[in-house]
Amino acid sequence: MDIQPSNLAWKDAYKLMVGSILPRPIALVSSINKEGVANIAPFSFFTAISAEPMLVCFSPMRRGTDGSKKDTLLNIESTKEFVINIVSEEIVDQMNITATEFPSDVDEFEESGFTKEPSSVVAPPRVKESLVQMECSLHEVLHFGDLPGSGSLIIGKVESFHISDDLYFEGKIDTKKLNPVGRMAGSMYTKAISDMFELQRK
Repeated sequence: MDIQPSNLAWKDAYKLMVGSILPRPIALVSSINKEGVANIAPFSFFTAISAEPMLVCFSPMRRGTDGSKKDTLLNIESTKEFVINIVSEEIVDQMNITATEFPSDVDEFEESGFTKEPSSVVAPPRVKESLVQMECSLHEVLHFGDLPGSGSLIIGKVESFHISDDLYFEGKIDTKKLNPVGRMAGSMYTKAISDMFELQRK
């Protein structure tokens, strides 16, 4: 089957992307607006870029109704700071609450029951229940259209890395103890460590 994305409605193109780029890690992004109201939202278009400098990125899509920017993007453009909180299986239900489209004056920490933990470098709070948190300053933001289905690429420079003591061993993170979850298509998720296997490079 040969499908040309240009011939598809954006929602149909989106289904092909999320149904084939799997599994996707989840960035639970905390930010604040100029008035200091906190926001949390999950994004599964998320990955690392480089270690030196330590850069990570995630992509918030425009709202499917009118192409407007989501609160996370507006907050980061305004304050130039955010925190990426890694999602473990233990907090996945609370993460799902933050995916709700709340009004911009609603604090998702209060709605989800997450605990605010002061950051050491940036203004937005960390999610205390997350076992790994990355405080980031905005390195660059790129926009790709302004229609429903369009997206932006937010690149952040990691200024401070917080890791639960139980996870840290010989300079590395114990993946099994982190117990991360991944996003699949639709409303499906996966337990990232359930069927891990080792494959040595030759």
